[in-house]
Amino acid sequence: MEMERSGSQPSQIKMERRQPTEGSPVVLVVEDDPVLRSTLSWNLGRDGYAVLTAADGPRGLELARREPGEVSIVLLDVMLPGLNGFQVLRELRRSSQVPVLMLTARGGEQDRIDGLELGADDYIVKPFVMRELLARVRAAIRRSGQPSVKPPVMISRGDLTIELDRQRATVNGTELALRPKEFGLLAALAMEPGRVFSRTELLDAIWGEEAIVDERTVDVHISWLRGKLSDAGLGSGTIRTAYGRGYRFALPGDAPDPPVGRRA
Repeated sequence: MEMERSGSQPSQIKMERRQPTEGSPVVLVVEDDPVLRSTLSWNLGRDGYAVLTAADGPRGLELARREPGEVSIVLLDVMLPGLNGFQVLRELRRSSQVPVLMLTARGGEQDRIDGLELGADDYIVKPFVMRELLARVRAAIRRSGQPSVKPPVMISRGDLTIELDRQRATVNGTELALRPKEFGLLAALAMEPGRVFSRTELLDAIWGEEAIVDERTVDVHISWLRGKLSDAGLGSGTIRTAYGRGYRFALPGDAPDPPVGRRA
């Protein structure tokens, strides 16, 4: 997995490849907004897809063409640096019929007509409801005849078990009394142990992009969640602070973080 380096130029890309199950469809997200790109990547990964991401048009086109048949669907922003989404789509359609779902903040009728006439399979206007986007992804993959995937229903991390379909978490079989937002935070962090999530990423994933919530709300809920995990015997170090960056889920046996004399 390539990670975008600190201080990189805006035209450089970040590519994430989740660890899919065998045969999982691959979704290519071409979006220059880093927060939305990360939110889409997280939600698609949670639904069981493998995810590639690019932050500009040329790299998105390169990834879509790199291995014909590897990418199952492209989520393509219209306003991109390098090449805009319409230009990427026009070039892509010269050699590929991979499903393309256009993402745009421009909801004009002509924009939708232009995208569809160039060969887009669907069009969704920002801001959108994540559940709707995921449903459209599943529908586009289904129409293309590719196998779909079932989202994971359970996460096991040592003594902790998270049942996503039942919104239930247990430690050694004893259920934790979690508020909905606490459960969402726990599931998001445990889904990718070791990955540092910023407060903004957690807010967008759990509260929603349109929610007007102070970032410190995440800190309060994390504090409550740590207390409940500690009371259940997991220890408050299960969810660790990455100072200046956010929070991460630590697996049993992870080395303790070095002490830092400032807050996150």
